[in-house]
Amino acid sequence: MNIETIRKTIKKYTGGHAALVEGTKVAERYYRNQNDILNKPVNTDELDNPLRNADNRVCNNFHGLLVNQKASYLFTSPPLFDVGSNQTNKKITEVLGDRFSKVCKDLCINASNAGIAWLHYWISDKGQFKYAVIDSKQVIPVWSKDLERELLGVFRSYTQMDEDTGETYDIYEYWNDEGCQAFRKLNSTSMDELMEYPMFESYPDGQINRLKHDFGTVPFIPFMNNNVTEGDLVNIKGHVDTYDNVYSGFVNDLEDIQEIIFVLSGYEDEDLGAFLNQLKKYKTVKTTSYSDTDKAGLSTLSIDIPVEARKELLEITRRAIFEKGQGVDPQQQDFGNASGVALKFMYSLLELKAGLLETEFRLGFGDFVRAICHYLRSDCQAITQTWTRTAITNDSEAAEICKGSYGITSNKTILANHPFVEDVTREMKEIKKEKKEEYTEYDSYAGAFGQPIGDDQDE
Repeated sequence: MNIETIRKTIKKYTGGHAALVEGTKVAERYYRNQNDILNKPVNTDELDNPLRNADNRVCNNFHGLLVNQKASYLFTSPPLFDVGSNQTNKKITEVLGDRFSKVCKDLCINASNAGIAWLHYWISDKGQFKYAVIDSKQVIPVWSKDLERELLGVFRSYTQMDEDTGETYDIYEYWNDEGCQAFRKLNSTSMDELMEYPMFESYPDGQINRLKHDFGTVPFIPFMNNNVTEGDLVNIKGHVDTYDNVYSGFVNDLEDIQEIIFVLSGYEDEDLGAFLNQLKKYKTVKTTSYSDTDKAGLSTLSIDIPVEARKELLEITRRAIFEKGQGVDPQQQDFGNASGVALKFMYSLLELKAGLLETEFRLGFGDFVRAICHYLRSDCQAITQTWTRTAITNDSEAAEICKGSYGITSNKTILANHPFVEDVTREMKEIKKEKKEEYTEYDSYAGAFGQPIGDDQDE
């Protein structure tokens, strides 16, 4: 694209992207336990109220809990990929490296906050396949208008400080299926000042603003949170704010009620310190009535707290948060030695939410594995993905089910569902190795008696 087309395209897509950026910032605040109650303005009507001094603002990190719960449930054990060739599978595992589990977790958290997460891959100067999670707020996608919504290109926008001048620039990278173009402008200027930015090294041309790749596709992969590309905070934000307000108000009332306010009528002295000393020492206070209508004396002011109503509201709100947030309430501790069916019921809502994310993420991981195969120059037509959930299970019950399935289902399926097996391929190799050792030992034992294995002898 030429510079004028780039300017028009950025202006066209930036407006719609601004809503995603603002929503993502709010979700990320709630994920870090910085809820809206912290920014709530002070109630000026209560400033002159002597009974109201406390202003506690307690955040309850339900959103962070639900997001981490989903990420741990899905990606404590990252997905396994099988392209039909053990040799290629091994190479793919080597390319993914040790970081893959963390990348999966970060993709899940970003998608939960922004509704969509982005994975970028590239080839390093040393010819190595690299990949990283990109902040969703930086990525502006360009989709096709057809029903398949193919990704035509991606604008990556971020700020960068020039180390020589100290000025801050807005950087725009445009990626498509052929390469990348870089542009930048001063942070304080308009889009009309956008110019080409030579950020890539090229021999013998030196620094240029264009970079080519041979992936054949845009090297950015979207990972949707669900079918409507919506973050997890949307369904629970109102309930979380309600819980914060009620809980903080309850704390304020408990703190204010501890302060006893004395109301004096007809007190002889003007020194309040003397009043407190007299009250502490003699347990009495002298007052004077100057007429029959003058009611001298001492009384106190206090606050009545509707404890039961607030307690009930907090319980109702908490249940609504975990129901609409589709999570597992950690306060449910009464399952004991529950059966597998009861435990699955406890995780039913979380499984529904995880299933929606898995459906979308499978598409992204499929594209990612194909990109790795393209780098390895390997063929991978069909990709099998194995996902593992991390949840409380009844291992003895699962093991009994596997034991009773021999002869009905394949050994590979049984091993994949056995609670003690984490890597099916490795376990099958271990079983094969053990059988070979047993066969060798038996062969040596039978040979000691001069009887070849497989021969029958008549008694």
